[in-house]
Amino acid sequence: MLIDMKVAVMGSGGLGGLYGGRLAHAGYDVSFLARGAHLAAMEEHGLLIDNEPHGSILIPHVQATDDPATVGVVHFVLIAVKLWDTEDAVRAIRPLVGPQTAVISLQNGVVKDDILRREFGPAAVMGGVAYVATHIARPGVIRQTGTMQRLIFGEYDGSRSARAERLLDALVRAGIQAEISDDIRRTLWEKYVFLVGLSGTTATMRSTIGPIRANPQTRAFLLELLREAVAVGRAYGVNLPEDYAGERLAFLDTVPPDMTSSMHHDLERGNRLEVAWLSGAVVQLGQAVGVATPANRAVWDILALYADGAAPAGRVPAS
Repeated sequence: MLIDMKVAVMGSGGLGGLYGGRLAHAGYDVSFLARGAHLAAMEEHGLLIDNEPHGSILIPHVQATDDPATVGVVHFVLIAVKLWDTEDAVRAIRPLVGPQTAVISLQNGVVKDDILRREFGPAAVMGGVAYVATHIARPGVIRQTGTMQRLIFGEYDGSRSARAERLLDALVRAGIQAEISDDIRRTLWEKYVFLVGLSGTTATMRSTIGPIRANPQTRAFLLELLREAVAVGRAYGVNLPEDYAGERLAFLDTVPPDMTSSMHHDLERGNRLEVAWLSGAVVQLGQAVGVATPANRAVWDILALYADGAAPAGRVPAS
């Protein structure tokens, strides 16, 4: 029996598949927007969330489609596509959004909600931050690493609105570690600073975090990436402590040494990279407010040949 709260998940890969799958498993009315082999597998076999050795969840019958117009207006739209697909996703979800619909992006970065506000108006948009390690293992199967499935969201005016409380209740019932932020802009920047440092170093250095934080030279570069992102955020009025970069570096000292970033994974697989929305956005936002960002500029430049995916062609062996 479906609970009377309609949710649409735009982008049903690792992130959207995990959160949407949890909600569907708890009995909520969830529609997955997907395409290709992943869509076909969900239509035929359902959706499996694989988290061995912690246990797996099978949702044998899911509502999945590649046509948002067949879903109708929903209470919540969760956007979980890659950042470069945001503009296309915004156009696609128009049939889902009514006067009372809340649109929440779970994507990385800090400029994503500007696009949503431009399309749907400020009142429709809530901020969202996801902390989970997942990927599509094969069509119809989401593999989760570890047990964290945290989701922080909130209204931009800091209020605990009725719709925020309703979503919180649903997420908690679904077994998700959810909370409402009273300063979602700061929450977004907190994750952004962390990602800028982690992704920038692991991708450019082709390494997990352990060796990077242990080497004095690469550790200094990591800290500089963090400091630049904090400086840019503070220039925009985000309530980040002045020493927040040091706090994030201390936190990175506590994570497993084999931890890496999704951008590092994408680089190794020849996939398109989100570098323009991570380090690149630090550079562009910094330029607009007169904050120098040479370390993030270096990351953006180093990865430029790989930003659109695959390795650059035409390499000539050294003689």
